[in-house]
Amino acid sequence: MPAFAHEMLREIYEQPLALRHTLALYLADNALKPDVAAMLAGWAIPEGEILIAASGSSRHTGLAAEILLEDLCGLAVDVEYASEYSCRGANTKADVRHPSVLVLSQSGETSDTLAALREAHRRGQKTLAITNAANSTMAREADVSMPLAAGIEKAIPATKSFTCQLAVLYLLALYEGARLGRIDAESLATHIGELQALPDSIEKQLDGWRAQMDALAANYRSANTFLYLGRGIHYAIAREGALKLKEASYVHAEGYPTGELKHGPNALVSDTVPLMVLATVDRNLEASIMRYEKTLQLLVDMKAQGARVIAIANRGDDEVVSLVSDCVFVDAAPEYLLPIAEVVPLQLFSYFMALAHGVDVDRPRNLSKAVVESAAG
Repeated sequence: MPAFAHEMLREIYEQPLALRHTLALYLADNALKPDVAAMLAGWAIPEGEILIAASGSSRHTGLAAEILLEDLCGLAVDVEYASEYSCRGANTKADVRHPSVLVLSQSGETSDTLAALREAHRRGQKTLAITNAANSTMAREADVSMPLAAGIEKAIPATKSFTCQLAVLYLLALYEGARLGRIDAESLATHIGELQALPDSIEKQLDGWRAQMDALAANYRSANTFLYLGRGIHYAIAREGALKLKEASYVHAEGYPTGELKHGPNALVSDTVPLMVLATVDRNLEASIMRYEKTLQLLVDMKAQGARVIAIANRGDDEVVSLVSDCVFVDAAPEYLLPIAEVVPLQLFSYFMALAHGVDVDRPRNLSKAVVESAAG
């Protein structure tokens, strides 16, 4: 493993091992652990409604989980900002819905998310906590806890805890899909095998991504703002990539659904406002191909417009290469696992952009690892 000048870079490189350790908590002999299935059995309500409450990067994994749980399990999922949900107690008399509540927090101590968990308990709702601290307050107070095994994360920008959250949420979808009969035994075995192959795949790609993102950060250092674009489950990764760039390098960025670019944000696109476009595809999934083809058309339009575009695309996708300024490849993976891989080069880009701007990347200004006290107002 190469030398690391910063904890953030070290933790980016620790992701394959962190993922292996996390998967081992929930899988044995290439199957879902029965004791975990038993633990989860009483959490989801019969009506199949789930509310996810989280903040920051954890909310972005929640956005990905919304797609996973709806597409793979047929559940109805809403994603709330924890800071908003925890302030809605006065309206509960008019609220006839009582979904199960999933809270996501790397530390398990985030004050707004803890308040959301306690509000859910006050309403008599079942709760599940996913945190990177098995002994955290949220893990103890929730009805069910699904911890990560990412290990201690010292850098303030979340990296390995983020990808491990995505992995556990994918596992949650597999457990729920199997319980509900939406995923049969053959498909379940395929999904598990694909998930278990992912850490090795990421590990093999890290050095190439590191070199390429170092060079791209030097080329795009002068950009004032970035617009990150993704469709479907990849929109969550566009949001996360933009947040990472803001918090690590102090360069402004916003994440949008790809199809929304022309509904206003396109007015910003210029030499100083490049695009970061997630243009990966799962060739075995019709819906993914449709999203990809729509993204290609947007890239055609952006090329005609003269936009500077960095794309994240499948390895060997010459069509995307022909339409963009720069292309970063990721190995092929299933649609719902691609986000775990494609976020890693975005993490590296934010890291090298931070270095290019002279930022102390492990300790960005005005930020802390866990927001344990809500801001006034």
